[in-house]
Amino acid sequence: MFILYALPVGVVAGWLAGGRLASLEKVTIRWAPVALIGLLAQVALFSTPLTDHVGSLGALLYVASSLLVLLVVLRNLAIPGLAVMALGAALNLAAIVANGGYMPVSDTALAALGKTVHAGYSNSLLLGHPHLAPLTDLFALPSWLPFTNIFSVGDVMIGIGLAWAIAISMRRGARGNLPRRSRAVSTEER
Repeated sequence: MFILYALPVGVVAGWLAGGRLASLEKVTIRWAPVALIGLLAQVALFSTPLTDHVGSLGALLYVASSLLVLLVVLRNLAIPGLAVMALGAALNLAAIVANGGYMPVSDTALAALGKTVHAGYSNSLLLGHPHLAPLTDLFALPSWLPFTNIFSVGDVMIGIGLAWAIAISMRRGARGNLPRRSRAVSTEER
């Protein structure tokens, strides 16, 4: 849910920089259906009755779906901001793989939100000593925010990369519509 905040931040930054929302239509995401499959798999894995029935397959499905999304981001590195997203996604995936297909969560971050790790498969796991601990879900959004959740350094990088990609793409498209300044020097400028 942390990434949801990157969307409006990117749009506002793009707009403040003189960009246009319509410019986002010009952005081509290669392998977009693959990313959609990976993201939909995670939605199904974490928020449907499937969650209670996947058992030990949950960790493998989580890693596979995360890898699919990372591959799409890597395929689209030409889009500004996606290199930062790729690094964030790789950091998250490294923490998940190092901890057996789960993203370890800090007990203090859980407590800050008044949450617990629920029964059934969850991408979160409370561990005493997780591998790659600095890359795990250590932080909590303020509880007064909508869609509050716990997040990692990788999530922050993904959010920054997404906001950057949106803002720059909005601005680039708008620049194409601006009149170009003539190279000829007018008599008034001489």
